[in-house]
Amino acid sequence: MARHHRAVAELAGTLGGRIGLHGEDLHAVVRAAELHDVGKVFVPDTILDKPGKLSGDELELMRRHAIAGWLILHGSAEPDPIARIVRSSHERWDGTGYPDGLSGEAIPLGARIITICDAYDAMTHDRPYRPARSEAEALEELRRGAGVRYDPTLVAVFVSGSPRRPTGRRA
Repeated sequence: MARHHRAVAELAGTLGGRIGLHGEDLHAVVRAAELHDVGKVFVPDTILDKPGKLSGDELELMRRHAIAGWLILHGSAEPDPIARIVRSSHERWDGTGYPDGLSGEAIPLGARIITICDAYDAMTHDRPYRPARSEAEALEELRRGAGVRYDPTLVAVFVSGSPRRPTGRRA
């Protein structure tokens, strides 16, 4: 798991830099990426490592980790922007994510960055429930999810390395 968090943080730092984030804004995104799943400490390993589809109750417990992470960080020495990004890192562009059902630019920019980087890293590494996809397959999946799961502007930047900037510049 530590490898995943480091990789997501590195990807988020790169993507954040490509869109012009710097200083405290970039630091907040990278730190939130390192901590985006901290709430999973409250999810049993039997659910985290389950090789098949999660039941409704298991899925609900898994979804609570975003709130748990926010609560952990909100009460810690971490700055509040980091806790806010962690809380929103499982939201979806179309509003079907969790925990708050935020959509589009209402999702903090840092969370939109982490969502893409987390998905890419997860897709390109083996999981208990499926084998890794190739880089090309993962990038194609991100393209298919642009405008639905992911911020379409950020996906374009992630895929192409283009310096285009999405709206809502602050992390």
